Amino acid sequence: QVQLVESGGGLVQPGGSLRLSCAASGFSVDYYGTGWFRLVPGKEREGISCDSSSDGSTYYADSVKGRFTISRDNAKNMVYLQMDSLKPEDTAVYYCAADSLGGCNYDYWGQGTQVTVSS
Repeated sequence: QVQLVESGGGLVQPGGSLRLSCAASGFSVDYYGTGWFRLVPGKEREGISCDSSSDGSTYYADSVKGRFTISRDNAKNMVYLQMDSLKPEDTAVYYCAADSLGGCNYDYWGQGTQVTVSS
C-alpha cells in the first residue's frame, strides 16, 4: 500500500527557510517519480518540483526556481523540499506526490502540510 506522509510545515517569516520531509512507504522512491505540488484555496493546483526517475531530470516551476530544492534519500525512502527565501505568496498546503511510471503525472499523494509565510 503506497503511503506518503509530509511533515515540516509551519509559520515562517518572509525571507526564511523551511524543509519539508516526505516519508514514503509501499514503494521505493528511486523507482517512482516523486515531487511536490501546492494548493491555495480558489487557485489551481501548482506543480512546483519533480524528480523524474524515468529520465533522471529535475523540474521546478518558474515561481520557485532558484529558491526551492528537491532531494531524496533512497536509503531512508524519503523525499525532501528545501525552501529558501520564502515569500508570502508561497503560503499554501504542500503535498508530496509520486508517479508509479517514473514521471510527474502523480497517482499518489499525501495529506499535505500547511506552510504559512507571514510577518
